[in-house]
Amino acid sequence: MVGPCRSRHRFVGARRGSGVSETLRPVKTLTFGCRLNIYESEAISKAAGEAGLSDTLVVNTCAVTAEAVRSARQQIRKARRENPNIRIVVSGCAAQTEPETFAAMPEVDAVIGNDLKTRAETYRSLPDFGVTDSEKIRVNDIMSVRETAPQMVDSIEGHTRAFVQVQNGCDHRCTFCIIPYGRGNSRSVPMGAVVEQVGKLVDNGYREIVLTGVDATSYGADLPGKPTLGRLVQTVLREVPGIERLRLSSIDSIEVDEALMEAVASDRRFMPYLHLSLQHGDNLILKRMKRRHSREDALAFVEAMRSLRPGFAFGADLIAGFPTETDEHFQRSLDLVDEAGIAFLHVFPYSPRPGTPAARMPQFDRGLIKERAARLREAGTRSLDRHLDAMVSRGAVHDVLVERNGIARTENFTPVRVPAEWRPGPCSIRIAGHSDGMLTLLDEPVRDRAPAGTREIEAATWR
Repeated sequence: MVGPCRSRHRFVGARRGSGVSETLRPVKTLTFGCRLNIYESEAISKAAGEAGLSDTLVVNTCAVTAEAVRSARQQIRKARRENPNIRIVVSGCAAQTEPETFAAMPEVDAVIGNDLKTRAETYRSLPDFGVTDSEKIRVNDIMSVRETAPQMVDSIEGHTRAFVQVQNGCDHRCTFCIIPYGRGNSRSVPMGAVVEQVGKLVDNGYREIVLTGVDATSYGADLPGKPTLGRLVQTVLREVPGIERLRLSSIDSIEVDEALMEAVASDRRFMPYLHLSLQHGDNLILKRMKRRHSREDALAFVEAMRSLRPGFAFGADLIAGFPTETDEHFQRSLDLVDEAGIAFLHVFPYSPRPGTPAARMPQFDRGLIKERAARLREAGTRSLDRHLDAMVSRGAVHDVLVERNGIARTENFTPVRVPAEWRPGPCSIRIAGHSDGMLTLLDEPVRDRAPAGTREIEAATWR
């Protein structure tokens, strides 16, 4: 019998750029940046569809770096060249923080703030937008927003795992970060709404759910009873028994609560992988960034998690070239990659964001920043190789979730190269070795793990 690992699955030709997800809908979306943006693009498509909108591209932007903004502007120009008659609407964090930048582009028809982008009434009013730069803009004071309304979606197109928003905004003010000014202060989605959304996606065939937010570990502080992220995780696992794999998006390890640690230790459906917002390995630089953890806190956390679940893996964000970073400070970031065993490193060359305190500090030459970023990435590659060596040496059977384009992921998020004809779904495999940052197969699948009738999830592109 042919199972989900062996059956050929046709993908609609997806065009992928760095950090960009593109989807085909009645209203087309072009999504930059984080998993929360991916989820919100589903809500945008749903809201715009309810409003009866057509012939429109909504660009959901990211503001984390200047490069993210530049890339969005470049893609908007390209979209206009390829689609001269389409309406182009810009939203997301960059639209919220610098609406004038996008309104000044002749290719752009409207600019919508983050709190308005998932509302059907926003798109019903689009014909009322004017044509001058100022009239194009509909952006509110994001700091005045006090609640995050649940956004129910049926699927996350083009993805084999589904993302669910549990939180938005951030109450912290790291000196390098523009995101609070794009997202506002922290707001949590009520626990019942999260459980309902997870259950709906599981019923629709998703085997893996990722709970996501801007500052997910701050979850619940604004809700009655102040439930924590750990309590939310425990509730989801209890109330949605059909969920097979649960993950979290990027977290702040210093805010992890005891209930989350208990979930990691007691429920195998919580996947043994976390992505940590570390940012630096030197305590003085962390202090100047206004981070809330120390180097020692980070190392203690990864040790504690691995003691609960052997084989636990970590990803992390690190910034290279932050103002005042000396060679000694930078070396501590390099050392942290090794000491913490960060397998999946995401390196950000420091990018000054206007309006942030760090942008007013003395800046380094871009060449130095790029050189340090390259050295951090090299350290990340070596750490990944060590992680892959350890995975191979264990030689066990691994349960994986097949994605697309010949990639599957183990429970600890390690990528596995699989035949391109395997369609998305869960199966079990044996590991032979690794190359080019990915595990390789020993033989055919040990077994297919999906029951008959598993929902096939297709990838698509806007065009």
